[in-house]
Amino acid sequence: MSGKTYGYVRVSTKGQKEDRQLIAMREFGVPPEHIVVEKQSGKDFERPIYLKLIQSLERGDILVVKSIDRLGRNYEEILEQWSILTKDKRIAIVVLDMPLLDTRENRDLTGVLVADIVLQLLSYVAQTERDFIRQRQAEGIAAAKARGIRFGRTPLPMPEQFEALAIDWWHGRVSATQAGRELGISRTTFKRRVEEWGSVKGLKG
Repeated sequence: MSGKTYGYVRVSTKGQKEDRQLIAMREFGVPPEHIVVEKQSGKDFERPIYLKLIQSLERGDILVVKSIDRLGRNYEEILEQWSILTKDKRIAIVVLDMPLLDTRENRDLTGVLVADIVLQLLSYVAQTERDFIRQRQAEGIAAAKARGIRFGRTPLPMPEQFEALAIDWWHGRVSATQAGRELGISRTTFKRRVEEWGSVKGLKG
């Protein structure tokens, strides 16, 4: 594949240095005038320099990055960029930290295919890890609730007469509307608080 070789370097604006990436680009042989550096904060990922570079690349050019995460915030975005670059724009990609992600050689047969498989595998592993973390979080919350730990906003305390009114309502001696009016709360709020109170007391509706 013939074409120009470009290097894309991205670092956070907070304390991160681009030295390692620049050294890796030069060792690979990227011409210094073809290396672009973008300092981008983690919370803002618009990457105007990257987008400008991609627009200027032509079929047959080579884009070199130090690691795969230079292409996106997550694997969904990385996969999208990978498809745009390799399939739509027909640009070769070289990921220095992962030699298998190199689409320069045997592009029509194994290069892109192997790189695509590796990238899809990495995406699957990343998604599985995210799902595992969410599952562990859900299990932790469930276990905490089982131990009586409450989550969310702490309910406002009810007036002293709440329990008496709750008992009256439970036995049908007062309506939820009447009880709520006496407590200065809505009918819906009263019923919700009574249900919470009843569950703590072990009462069944």
